[in-house]
Amino acid sequence: MKIANLVTLTGLVFTSAVYAQSATIYGMMDVGIESLNNVAAAGGSLTRMPSNTGIIPSRLGFRGKEDLGGGLSAIYTLEMGFAPDTGASGQGGRLFGRQSTVGFSGDWGAVTLGRQWTMLFWSVLDSDIVGPAVYGIGSLDNYIPNSRIDNSIAYKGKFGNVTVGGTYSLGRDTVTGGNPAATGCAGENGADAQACREWSAMVKYDTPSWGAALAYDAINGGAGSWAAANLTTSAQTDGRLMVNGYMKLSSMKVAAGLIRRNNDGSVIKPKSDLWYFGASYPLTAAWTLDGTYAKLSYKDVSNYDASLLAVRALYKMSKHTTLYAQMGSIQNDSLSAVSVSGGAAGSNPVAGGSQTGMMFGVNHTF
Repeated sequence: MKIANLVTLTGLVFTSAVYAQSATIYGMMDVGIESLNNVAAAGGSLTRMPSNTGIIPSRLGFRGKEDLGGGLSAIYTLEMGFAPDTGASGQGGRLFGRQSTVGFSGDWGAVTLGRQWTMLFWSVLDSDIVGPAVYGIGSLDNYIPNSRIDNSIAYKGKFGNVTVGGTYSLGRDTVTGGNPAATGCAGENGADAQACREWSAMVKYDTPSWGAALAYDAINGGAGSWAAANLTTSAQTDGRLMVNGYMKLSSMKVAAGLIRRNNDGSVIKPKSDLWYFGASYPLTAAWTLDGTYAKLSYKDVSNYDASLLAVRALYKMSKHTTLYAQMGSIQNDSLSAVSVSGGAAGSNPVAGGSQTGMMFGVNHTF
């Protein structure tokens, strides 16, 4: 009996030592005050705390990894988004609306299942200088900072300087509203195998001084899709081709990209190009100045274009705390009414109206 107990105890200790598990709690709070002019619904100016973003959206996450031996690990991520001004859950009220994945990783890359980012998101990270800020390319195409999919499998691996990846969703979205890019698709559909499917692919090349990426992302429609998306049948698709690159010149970084979109859900303006250019320069160890210029142009139709300019100053008080000031300006063609701000709904100008926004805030990571 004593020998058996000793063997059992030894086995438990061995198992704990070999199959080590780690877990991390992380998060970010980003809160600021924004002022916008020429807001049609407000009849003038609007001052608010945006719900969706400042320089980076607020979130709370849990990430873990277990060593299974032989170079194989089990991994998971649970990440919730929330509105810091009210404490409400983001992404349509989901508990873990930003990410909810489990899978395996090794030298060959990682395979994950659940709700996760498409390759469009991963392809744009290094070339979009201001990222998912309140003033940025997300104001011109809100799918870009919200390109997540439900019921999906993803693969991503890096081999030397090359990163490759792909996603496939069996039913990409089940929320109407809340998320700026939500389409209210019904998830998996036994009656229509192609309804609400999504797929994306990416190849990316990075060196210490420059990099480039190519990606494609396509979503299928389905019966009952949200009217704003208007992809009412599975034969209709909304596809985005992304090409971008960046270069580091001493301490300065410059980047540019093009997103070519073909959207069957839009009768009037199905084809468009979104061009963007950005730059970042560290003035000191604490101060950074950056910005972006973006132009949304529609094909075969006039008077719907919009151009956006955003600049910001970041002051890093410590490893975890950053103060910021940012300003954005948008110019709309006569039939366009795009808001400069991606921070929350309800800030659009009248058609053809220009708009300027300013925001001051604090970002804290933990």
